[in-house]
Amino acid sequence: MAKTSINVGIIGFGTVGTGTARILIENADVIERRLGVPVTLKTISDLDVKRDRGIKLGSTKLTSDAKALIADPDIDVVVELIGGYKPAKAFILEAIRNRKHVVTANKALLAVHGEEIYAAAEQAGVTLGYEASVAGGIPILKSLKEGLAANRIESIYGIVNGTCNYILTSMTNEGRRFDEVLKEAQAKGYAEADPTFDIEGVDSAHKLSILTMLAFGTPVRFEDVYTEGISKITPLDIEFARDLGCKIKLLAITKMVNGEVEARVHPTMVPGSFPIATVDGVFNALFVKGNAVGNTLFYGRGAGDMPTGSAVVADIMDIGRDIAAGCANRMPVAAFRKREPLRVRRMDDITSSYYLRFSAIDRPGVLSRISGVLGKNNISIESVIQKGRQAAEAVPLVMMSHEAVERNVRNALAEIDKMDCVAGPTMFIRMEGSGIA
Repeated sequence: MAKTSINVGIIGFGTVGTGTARILIENADVIERRLGVPVTLKTISDLDVKRDRGIKLGSTKLTSDAKALIADPDIDVVVELIGGYKPAKAFILEAIRNRKHVVTANKALLAVHGEEIYAAAEQAGVTLGYEASVAGGIPILKSLKEGLAANRIESIYGIVNGTCNYILTSMTNEGRRFDEVLKEAQAKGYAEADPTFDIEGVDSAHKLSILTMLAFGTPVRFEDVYTEGISKITPLDIEFARDLGCKIKLLAITKMVNGEVEARVHPTMVPGSFPIATVDGVFNALFVKGNAVGNTLFYGRGAGDMPTGSAVVADIMDIGRDIAAGCANRMPVAAFRKREPLRVRRMDDITSSYYLRFSAIDRPGVLSRISGVLGKNNISIESVIQKGRQAAEAVPLVMMSHEAVERNVRNALAEIDKMDCVAGPTMFIRMEGSGIA
């Protein structure tokens, strides 16, 4: 019998849950026109059922009993929007066991426990939608799974955390220190009270593990993603980047190199003229290169109630189309019917160009001593910048390297930082250029 309505239950009535409900209610007419049947928000479950979210829910039931929502035989799609690992994982797996289709925005859960959840959904023959887990309203996962499906994906470079991008943009435009801008971001609601996941790159790494899995058809463990945050970036580094015609961005990078996958998150210098370098504030952007399509760029809001809710509802509608057509599991949960394990390249083995800022004592012979150690480790210098002179005191000395192996760079810096002519740990930032032109 043809379905006369696609019935939805939402678990979690916070920021994203509220946005999702608002879109389902306020855009109900256009959703029905696109699907041919209405999407009905039957039930919302949340621990707080009394707080006014500013939405007229009409006949939608509010409950604190998520298990009853999952067990309801009339609900076709369960939407998990509570975040975290527990009880979100248990709710999703229970919904799958009940043969419910599931939509989630939970990137941390998928990054850590995704393989178990993907396998459960495949075995049950239900759809798992997770577009909202990466880059909010930007349809990047759908593009990787469908629009770019004919391509061998060569690389992805993404600004996927709005908090970090806002901080780096403010530091760049206003010359302020990291800690000062972070406090402002927290006051404006762009950063959490505990911002660790954002500023230390963990949030970006969660998202990158999902992107890498979809791009290359291989399981990727979150712990295999190299992760480095922005808390050590200083106004001095941003000033030198400007002198070099570059900007510093926190990039999530994945690429295929000689049959191995690179998956890394770290501050990166990119030429200021490149499109991804011009993405400022809380916005996200992803540069994707495919062997057939060439270079593509996706841009938009990566967080917030309505952008993320837009992605959630898009997944609900995809599932609704399949239900209306009498099919299920049309799209493989992890994008590839045949997946294969690929080795994730060790960070020591990657090659990059490097920005190196030494705190060097200003006296004769220092530059040659530092250059000698770099040369001994097969690191070739492209240019040198020194600002100011102050005899016998430490001054910033910047060197830009040609491409070098990370292991060699770390070995050289370990030796250089022990020299009596160097007054502190060397700051180094990786550089990306031609790959994202």
